[in-house]
Amino acid sequence: MNFLTIGHRGVMGVEPENTLRSFVAAQQAGLDLIELDLHLSKDGALVVMHDAEVDRTTDGSGPIAEKTLSELRALDAGRGERVPVFDEVLDAVTTPLQAEIKDLAAARALAEVMHQRDLVGRVEVSSFHDEAIAEVARLVPGVRTALIASRYGVDVVERATEAGAGTVCLNIRRLTLEVVEQARKADLRIIGWVVNTLGQLRLVRALELDGATTDYPEIKRTGRFTA
Repeated sequence: MNFLTIGHRGVMGVEPENTLRSFVAAQQAGLDLIELDLHLSKDGALVVMHDAEVDRTTDGSGPIAEKTLSELRALDAGRGERVPVFDEVLDAVTTPLQAEIKDLAAARALAEVMHQRDLVGRVEVSSFHDEAIAEVARLVPGVRTALIASRYGVDVVERATEAGAGTVCLNIRRLTLEVVEQARKADLRIIGWVVNTLGQLRLVRALELDGATTDYPEIKRTGRFTA
């Protein structure tokens, strides 16, 4: 299998994260997948943003869940970009997507869009929350899912298996050979995050991971020559 390079919120190291500008740049750089984050607005729109609040990435303040889509649209998400809805991303790029959901409500909203637009082959759904993965798998038969973990041990393999995930996306700062070996025994694909330096890339290649999530498009080119 080819080593996958996944654009973290597009290419957030060089463009405003989770914006159409960032996603288009990731596609132009030839990244294999584009990772993004989904939340629900006050009026139920599936919007693309990482944090639960708009403060860090826009010129506004307050929780996403307390703002309507029109209120979110009025914000500057960086360099004049607007907060996109998921449908806009689907129309803007053709690169496969890894969509991270934060809760059950987002899982259900995403499931609706996946059915409407026949996205089973195009979108992998990821989450830190086991129950969100299990819910989207229940609602969308055949969907590919990934369990994300930051603080974990070998227990992450059992969690992923029980949730029906085919992939684990793991913080490389806590990655051990034991975890990798157990994941392989369970036939799980392993993605490391966040890989932004040559040293980090060498680590994930030495551990024979399946791919890396990165903030920078250069990792795609470098990865070809790093074994």
